[in-house]
Amino acid sequence: MHSLEGLLELAKLARSTFYYRQKAAKRSDRHAALKAAIKAIFDSHKGRYGYRRVTAQLHRLGRRVNHKTVQSLMAGMGLKSLVRPKKYRSYRGEAGRTAPDLLQRKFGADRANRKWVTDVTEFSLAGDKLYLSRSWISTMARSSRSRRRGGHASKWWTIC
Repeated sequence: MHSLEGLLELAKLARSTFYYRQKAAKRSDRHAALKAAIKAIFDSHKGRYGYRRVTAQLHRLGRRVNHKTVQSLMAGMGLKSLVRPKKYRSYRGEAGRTAPDLLQRKFGADRANRKWVTDVTEFSLAGDKLYLSRSWISTMARSSRSRRRGGHASKWWTIC
């Protein structure tokens, strides 16, 4: 068996620190009831409540406790709320100005390079906005002769 002094010297620990820690380990947890209440609230809301909402719920139940205490105890217990990603919304109302409708839905053209049209689609990818533009040069005439021949349109994709 090793002596206590030898072990403390090896661990580079003061004798008073050893006895303080030994006494502290025997003490009961003063926040045991609060931890149980926090765990119950957290579990009842399926892990969606963070420390702010847990603190508010405790206040509603009549338990006056500081939010920093709740935050510290939740961190110590490993309780971290689930953060749901925000739903992507691209509509901003009447932002900017609307371009005039020069074609008035008449996409046919009598020869090449007369009408260029595009369709822009906005995607959210990994938190960034991605714009996909499919452009084509319209050379389709709106006559029965053109429809029989099939017309022609050059198409290409652009990613911005």
